[in-house]
Amino acid sequence: MDLTLVDARITNAVRCVPPENKPTTAEIKTCRTFLEATIAEMRNLRAIVTLGRISHESTVAALNHRRAAAPFGHGASHDDRKAARSSSAITARATTPTPAC
Repeated sequence: MDLTLVDARITNAVRCVPPENKPTTAEIKTCRTFLEATIAEMRNLRAIVTLGRISHESTVAALNHRRAAAPFGHGASHDDRKAARSSSAITARATTPTPAC
């Protein structure tokens, strides 16, 4: 079975590569403005897949959700009209995301 990825965009939550690939909290927060702008550019956004805790938590914050409402964890789930989560991925179900401030 062949799969084809259509209309996908790849980005990162943290754009810098700090020592030992371990960004500080300040670096993560600084890069979040770029993530918010990237999400806002995608007017027909249907899904966001995150890989890893930093990416997940930064995406949750960029979508203006509380981390407690969409906790990171393999096998955990969260489902509502704005976001659904499975394993370490968050899916945003929004056709027009809120623009970045």
